[in-house]
Amino acid sequence: MSGDSIPGSFKRVEWSYNTNIYEINLRQYTREGTFNAFLKELPRLKAMGVQTLWIMPINPIAKEKMKGTMGSYYACSDYTAVNPEFGTLDDFKNFVKEAHKSGFKVILDWVANHTGWGHIWTKTNPGFYKKNADGSFMAASGMDDIIELDYDNPALVQAMIEAMKFWITTCDIDGFRCDLASWVELHFWQKARPELEKIKPLFWLGEFDAIENPDYMEVFDAAYAWKWMHATEDFYKHNRNVQVLRDLLLQYEHTNPPGTTGLYFTSNHDENSWNGTEFEKYGDMALALSVLSFTWNGIPLIYSGQEMPNHKRLMFFDKDVIEWNGKYELADFFTTLLKLHSEHPALAAGSPMVQTNILSVSTNADILAYQRTYGKNNVLVFLNLSPYPSTVQPEINIATPMKELFTGELKSFIKDKTISLSQWGYKVYVN
Repeated sequence: MSGDSIPGSFKRVEWSYNTNIYEINLRQYTREGTFNAFLKELPRLKAMGVQTLWIMPINPIAKEKMKGTMGSYYACSDYTAVNPEFGTLDDFKNFVKEAHKSGFKVILDWVANHTGWGHIWTKTNPGFYKKNADGSFMAASGMDDIIELDYDNPALVQAMIEAMKFWITTCDIDGFRCDLASWVELHFWQKARPELEKIKPLFWLGEFDAIENPDYMEVFDAAYAWKWMHATEDFYKHNRNVQVLRDLLLQYEHTNPPGTTGLYFTSNHDENSWNGTEFEKYGDMALALSVLSFTWNGIPLIYSGQEMPNHKRLMFFDKDVIEWNGKYELADFFTTLLKLHSEHPALAAGSPMVQTNILSVSTNADILAYQRTYGKNNVLVFLNLSPYPSTVQPEINIATPMKELFTGELKSFIKDKTISLSQWGYKVYVN
């Protein structure tokens, strides 16, 4: 897959086209909640097919106005230090080193928009912050444990870039997941990315929706499909109109510039803690949506514990360990999808070389069907987004037999175009 730069954008790292992302909630992952304790999970995740590890913020947490008993990952008190809850700087260096040895990439959650009230800059550089009319620090919208930084201050811009450099040069991370990226002025990211990529090429994932902030796609390789996440929950709970989902997917296709892509998921740290598990939100449709996350034009995300699967909401500001049972009942399901996404050229996310087309299924309003194509390589996906068994006869012009991903069934669409799907069922055909 080409990693050539697209006019008006940055060069994307080659490995990101077919990568997947696994989000690590380190505090809740093990009893110890440390880098060292997590290392024993690497072989299992490697065997499952995980490629990129996104680790939630590792900086120390400000004590002033701290929430809960342990505070928010996202209320930093020092950008170039490690939260002792997780271990030491040397422990994190070793974590990245061991992850690299196992073939993983590591991206760090970076919170550039705000800090905790007790950040060292509040004492050393109070001019880095936005202020209220009375001169007090300005709390972030809707979140009283954090205060907003002022990116109209050139000294802050440079200080933030230097802090980000620290983790690349000291620990050799491979990119950033940028928290609330569109809350930070675009000019910061426009300056930061080329400065940081003088050190090494990086992967840039922004927490914003491309439809709502298309200008930020000038800088970022991938952005969240937030509108898709909300639309699918509304679809399941209130208004089952598949055409709404088709139209939204096409809107993403038309919005993302060539070479950029979306992040698709059924859970993450915010969703699990505040809005419910994937099963609370999507019920019996959850697995079909996971299939889409791995086969539509985008990068798929798995959140900590989804492979078990985890059925509980994890507390955000307190210790609340995932209740691992050792069974990993969805590991095979995810392994199958991870392997396909990493190996099939037609699933390269955001590649200008891949065609993504929604298939006409006018005879059945409950089916979402689409085709991904790279040369003669094809992936066909059929999702029954209804609680009733269903059939469809799409117009498929592929002469060679195709294999169904989960059953191994061989099918010739020349001889038999009928696809039968169970309620909330899915089939994926590949050649």
